[in-house]
Amino acid sequence: MQFLAPAYQDLLEVARQNKDKYKNADPFPSAYFDNVFNPEVLDQVLAEFPDMEKGTDLHYNNPNENKYASRGEHRFGETSKMFAHFLNSQTFLEFLTELTGIDALIPDPYFEGGGFHQIKKGGFLKIHADFNKNKFTKLDRRLNVLVYLNKDWKEEYGGHFELWDKEMQHCVKKVLPVFNRMAMFSTTDYSWHGHPDPLSCPEGWSRKSLALYYYTNGRPQEEIDPFKKEHMTIFKERADGLDGNKMKNFNTLVNIVENVTPPIILKGVKKLFMKG
Repeated sequence: MQFLAPAYQDLLEVARQNKDKYKNADPFPSAYFDNVFNPEVLDQVLAEFPDMEKGTDLHYNNPNENKYASRGEHRFGETSKMFAHFLNSQTFLEFLTELTGIDALIPDPYFEGGGFHQIKKGGFLKIHADFNKNKFTKLDRRLNVLVYLNKDWKEEYGGHFELWDKEMQHCVKKVLPVFNRMAMFSTTDYSWHGHPDPLSCPEGWSRKSLALYYYTNGRPQEEIDPFKKEHMTIFKERADGLDGNKMKNFNTLVNIVENVTPPIILKGVKKLFMKG
């Protein structure tokens, strides 16, 4: 199966041409590319996209997020599985290494936190920095790749992928999640991102994507918040009170609970805020 569009057959050359742009991107190393993949493959992936309100998919529903996520590759159809495995292949890893400068990248065969993501009308994902360790391998999370599957997506529907400055004062970049657009960025304790405003797409529509995460054994010290070691997703309120007190109060409570609760009990508490 041919996964790449003709213009992207030489992935290493694409990486060489764009690596300086990636490294110097504001507010942190990032890039996006359009029409990278064979549209017939993505059409099939979209056709295989499951109904995430049914089955064993996760539904995160709290003041930080209202989204659905698959568990591993169990909900992938045949083409989706082959496509995801291509994104974890040597060919694609060499492209990512050349583009980002991150050596010895390791894919995640468990798709922990990754896989299919879906946000329905009114859903959102507040600005956050990602969990920094894979819970199975304990490797360091270094890179996210997002493949969007949304045909005929308009600006007014929202759902932009937003990148915020380190001080969380303003959004530096917005990326519309249109079909066959691949966005990627280096993940650190300071790579604040998300789409914080409720989705305003028509009824019956949703924002669909495939998420892949990549890891290394260790990471540069400058990417680490010295006051945090292994951590889960860290949500931050935007400047000027854009997110209101409900999110702030919720996260204050979460932080208190995390500091005083044994991990096994904390895991049970977190299940209260998701279905699936």
